[in-house]
Amino acid sequence: MPESNLSFVGHHLLNRRRFLGESCTGLAGIALAQLLDEQRLLASEQTNEDAAFLPQIDAEQPLSERQANYPAKAKRVLLIFCTGGLSQIDSWDYKPELIRLHGRPFPGNEGLVTAQGKQGNLIKSLYPFRPRGETGKQVSDLLPRLAELTDELCFVHSMTTLSNAHGPAETQMSTGFTTDGFPSMGAWCSYALGTEAADLPAFVAIPDPRGVPQVGPINWTNGFLPAAFQGMPFSSTKPVINLRRPAGHSLASDAAARDLLRQLNKRHLQRYPGDWELSARIASYELAAKMQLRVPEVSDLSSEPSSIWTMYGADHSDPTRAAFAQNCILARRLLERGVRFVQLLNGTNVLGEGVGNWDGHKTLKKHYDVHAPIFDQPAAALLTDLSRRGLLDDTLVVFTTEFGRMPTFQAGAQGRDHNPDGFTVWLAGAGVKRAHSYGASDEFGYKAVENMVTVYDFHATILHLLGLDHERLTYYHGGVQRRLTDVHGHVIQGILA
Repeated sequence: MPESNLSFVGHHLLNRRRFLGESCTGLAGIALAQLLDEQRLLASEQTNEDAAFLPQIDAEQPLSERQANYPAKAKRVLLIFCTGGLSQIDSWDYKPELIRLHGRPFPGNEGLVTAQGKQGNLIKSLYPFRPRGETGKQVSDLLPRLAELTDELCFVHSMTTLSNAHGPAETQMSTGFTTDGFPSMGAWCSYALGTEAADLPAFVAIPDPRGVPQVGPINWTNGFLPAAFQGMPFSSTKPVINLRRPAGHSLASDAAARDLLRQLNKRHLQRYPGDWELSARIASYELAAKMQLRVPEVSDLSSEPSSIWTMYGADHSDPTRAAFAQNCILARRLLERGVRFVQLLNGTNVLGEGVGNWDGHKTLKKHYDVHAPIFDQPAAALLTDLSRRGLLDDTLVVFTTEFGRMPTFQAGAQGRDHNPDGFTVWLAGAGVKRAHSYGASDEFGYKAVENMVTVYDFHATILHLLGLDHERLTYYHGGVQRRLTDVHGHVIQGILA
């Protein structure tokens, strides 16, 4: 190459070929920078409808009411959660083919092994199905009072979850994730919307009178959200503790002490702006002061007429049944006083497999004959009462369990194993269709085959009915904009009224 075509830049030899090649690379970089700048400008010009929804939360009043993303169909949610995995085969999902092939091997699934081992033959529902209401939808006799309300319900027969183990499945149904550490649905709702009730919690969990479910407080945890949004557990048998003034303290001295403490707390908080742990503690103490007057009134069921006690079964001779019925009355009282999210739990794991919940492995009918009367009349009365009082117009009622059961009996047992691949949930009230069935499982009730629904879809739909976009409702944690539905989920348009 002639010397005139050579030149040095620093220590690197430069010729025409290299000069042109590096120039092209530089031009490409300039073009890329321009495109990235245009993308940044577009992002900055996003409308509020496309941007993340970050609630404007008053640190001194974190539970004050806030606006949703768009007009909501529902103002509040009642989540009824049956722990243990209530069998869709024996309750809501009618399968004539299962009746026809009762006692025979499961076609194409001979030798199937599930959560607890090998499966036996197909077994039809242990409770007969009958046509119900004006629609004639087939529902079993397991829960006869709820069956009478079939025309009010919107069934989803194609629900699925990610785990066949109680703990992870229960955790996902409550928080969207199978692992611990994430906020529950009720916590997300109170974070986004606050509450109408200034003197009551935004989120209340009502445990079963027999005990807590498998994962306990994870069902109402705030996770990484500020502590103010954690659910408060109390029930008709276990009221909120430490609400009474100590002996010797007058109402006036108590009020004066609270006023002084409020001033000191406000001054202290001003020194640490943005400290959510501190503001949450202050808010919790102030809420507790308000609850001293309000919670005893809400929890005092003696003001309810005898007709309500009889309607719910709260005066039943079975103490467990009566206590759960009283929990249902308490749930209604909380909802009508503006509590945003009430989680009503039925069943506990503390008594052992299937004894206190719907985990029907060994002797399903024996256990279900005990659990069904405890749940059926009070839950049906709660729905009827909400409707009669006009509360269903703006309250969303959601029934779920962590997973369903198999259409077979376990080998050597008289019960059904876990089934996360297809089960039934239902909704009622604000924003959902009445007397409607969405999705379907296969001819045996084993797997969802039509309009399969995930927990993410389920949660996205509940948020949607509250006026919340599940993709925009986020909270920054651990370097990630977290959300209830992770990176998944679609609103179930087919069930919306």
